Amino acid sequence: MMAREQHLVLGRTAPAGAAARPYAAVRRHRRRLVPLLVALLLAQMAAAMVTTAVRQTPTIDEPVYVATATDYLREHRIRYNPEHPPLGKLLIAAGVAVAGPHYDPSSPGTQGDVGRHLLYESGNDPWRLMLWARLPVIVLTLLFGLVAFAFARELTGTAGGLAALALYAFSPDLVAHGSLATLDVPTAGFVLTSAWLVWRARRRPVPYLPLAGAALGAAVATKMSALPAVPVLMGLAAVSTVAAGRGRDLPALMNGADSRRLEVPLPVTGAVGGRRRTVAEGLGGAAVVALVAVAVVWAAYLAVDPRLRFSPAEPVPALHGLRGRLVDLLPVPDAYRAGMRVQFGLEDQPWQGYLFGHLYTGSLWYYLPAALAVKTPLGLLALGAAGAVAAVAVRRLRPSAPYLLLPPGVLLAAAMTGSRDFGTRYALFVPMFLAVAAACAPRPGRRWTVVATAALVLCTAVSSLRTFPYYLPYSNEAFGGPAHTHRLLHDSNVDWGQDLGRLADRLRRRYPGERVWLVYKGSGVPSYYGIHAADPRTVPVRRVHGLLAVSDSALAKARGRLAELIDSSRPAGDVGHSISLFRR
Repeated sequence: MMAREQHLVLGRTAPAGAAARPYAAVRRHRRRLVPLLVALLLAQMAAAMVTTAVRQTPTIDEPVYVATATDYLREHRIRYNPEHPPLGKLLIAAGVAVAGPHYDPSSPGTQGDVGRHLLYESGNDPWRLMLWARLPVIVLTLLFGLVAFAFARELTGTAGGLAALALYAFSPDLVAHGSLATLDVPTAGFVLTSAWLVWRARRRPVPYLPLAGAALGAAVATKMSALPAVPVLMGLAAVSTVAAGRGRDLPALMNGADSRRLEVPLPVTGAVGGRRRTVAEGLGGAAVVALVAVAVVWAAYLAVDPRLRFSPAEPVPALHGLRGRLVDLLPVPDAYRAGMRVQFGLEDQPWQGYLFGHLYTGSLWYYLPAALAVKTPLGLLALGAAGAVAAVAVRRLRPSAPYLLLPPGVLLAAAMTGSRDFGTRYALFVPMFLAVAAACAPRPGRRWTVVATAALVLCTAVSSLRTFPYYLPYSNEAFGGPAHTHRLLHDSNVDWGQDLGRLADRLRRRYPGERVWLVYKGSGVPSYYGIHAADPRTVPVRRVHGLLAVSDSALAKARGRLAELIDSSRPAGDVGHSISLFRR
């Protein structure tokens, strides 16, 4: 027998070291390839978001957030937009600080008036200011992509992580809202981060539970819609703490013995003591997450004003009954409780919704699932659903199922009870968690599942690229694509006032000197962009001649004179799939 081990290499025997060298080279190339692919996917997403941010005019909510962020920087007070906590606007303020806008703190009016004054009446360049305000959200959206990659990779490996990141990076909803100075993507991303950190706490609870609490606190310090996730993630923190404790106890219990001996029941006193310790550990883990989350909320308000002054520019409604008593019991600053009262007041208003061509007053419980079915790529829907089923059905994935499914499930159920059917931005956590769950779809040893996953990821990428640069009005191929979204949905699903600048460009190029009539729904000021148009609803129908431009959000709700104008006009195209043009 030979003294050293021999291996067969290309039909010949060779030393073990010679056989190992090619595999080591493959491993080295793989280690380099994965960061490259991650960088390419995030670079594609960054390019899409920056391009969108540069070309879109302010959406309806953005001027309020930017003005509030500017007020934080200059006046250090909680005055505007109390219905949303400060953290997300503090992130926006990082970009506003670089832009350095002129600001008049004595500007009167509502928070919307202050936003328009800042952008259009204070000598600032709204294009430059909005770009800088949007950049922090863009950066944060990219970082959450890394969280999705890391979460999925820990569950299923590097290939699963790359699939999850690709689905995340090509999600039109995430690209659209990640490129805006709004709070929806930051809130959803912080919830995803907290769920991932709680999952990691199953092995190391000491470093990860406080971090999970910080991420959860960041979510509820950005938007109050994240509050239903608090008890869910506290419960998962308790589960992770108990799982970590069992992992620590296992070597001591086995002590070199056969695992079958562990089936012998422990003495009663030991079992009772063990259960008590387990309960105490679980409660301790949940308490850590809750306490850190509350601390982050307080820190966000203290960062704006260390004296915690609250002087709202608009009245805060009173809140009575059980809801009022529960709000008063929360261990949060007074301004946070006032914001909750504003939110409950908004929920009590009779808003109008629009779904599949039907205009209604109130809300439909199935609105968000239906809107998500329209606006989520088919590949992401299919893979996310398959991954969710696999997480429950496959034994090795089953421990991850609560972390993947409970947070988005509870948040979606809570959002479905809301009265504002305004868009999928209220449920952006769904495509985020779906992307991670999709990594569970491929099954080891079943090559067809890998091929199907790759094909569906590619379909998602193609669908996303085809809608460039009009991500906000995206709908998937089953519903006709972006050009048909306005027939199915309205508001931030389609037209949020983002295309006023594109309309100005179209009018200058194709309709110079022509009489223009405009029905615009948004926060932009048409005259600033060179659009000199009259409102056709203020004159008799017979006097409206020329070009009629109507925001699709207004088109969906057209009644009376506006409906008569549209019915008697000839379609003349659209701008950005969000503003319809008519000839009269």
